[in-house]
Amino acid sequence: MLESIEAIEKALTENQYVTDRPLATVLYLAQMIRKPVLLEGEPGVGKTEVAKVLAKVYDTQLIRLQCYEGLDVHSALYEWNYPRQILEIRISELGHKSKEEVKKDIFSEEFLLKRPLLEAITSDASSPPVLLIDEIDRSDEEFEAFLLEVLSDFQVTIPEIGTITARHQPHIILTSNRTREIHDALRRRCIYHWIDYPSFEKELKIINTKVPGIKEKLAEQVCNFMQLLREEDFYKKPGVSETLDWAMALISLHKDGLDEETLRTTLGCLFKNNEDMNKFLSQDMERLLSAARNE
Repeated sequence: MLESIEAIEKALTENQYVTDRPLATVLYLAQMIRKPVLLEGEPGVGKTEVAKVLAKVYDTQLIRLQCYEGLDVHSALYEWNYPRQILEIRISELGHKSKEEVKKDIFSEEFLLKRPLLEAITSDASSPPVLLIDEIDRSDEEFEAFLLEVLSDFQVTIPEIGTITARHQPHIILTSNRTREIHDALRRRCIYHWIDYPSFEKELKIINTKVPGIKEKLAEQVCNFMQLLREEDFYKKPGVSETLDWAMALISLHKDGLDEETLRTTLGCLFKNNEDMNKFLSQDMERLLSAARNE
């Protein structure tokens, strides 16, 4: 465990995650009072990265559950190893075991295929794992309701075996892009934090941290342009991940500053759908480019 908020900030910085005091405070409190953290924000602002960096900070395993529509308990928790169970049944028949003995054998932990949730709960590592439940808003409300037991008591119930309680309570990070509202019952079990688009100063620090060797002029122009771009009305505004992709693309093209031709040919780093790209091209691109270059 990290002993202070300052220690959290320092550890994240040392692992190349540019944080701020509010986020560091949330992570510190979650560690101290053993609560999951729910991180919300627009796509690409660094929510998932928090869990990845925490696993490095705590020097422990990162277990990731990627949520999607139709995700069910078996995909997230466990499945029975049916081929192995059938093989065991056939071997048991040769040994003339009773049905009760066979049933007891095949419905044991030995025949479980552990999925992320069960893997995190049954982890016997010396350091609790970091469990990332990514994009919880993409799952169904039924799965969200199932999670309540996990987040409240850090335990799961398997009908054939019983209740399994976590040996070491994992560090749990949930992320949401707010494609739908998360139920209040789930929110109440977490410490909440909203990660917004970064300020110019913070984004510049992120670029200098994640893209070593970038020229100061180019980094400042990229950050200026991204700040201006997010003020426009697009369906999907570019996040920090797009900023980093674009900065690395510009370095690969050996650019020291922004120009109109390069901007046109690298729009695929910034926009991920044709509608936003066409909307941008139809606007006053030269105005935004001039403002980004402080002309």
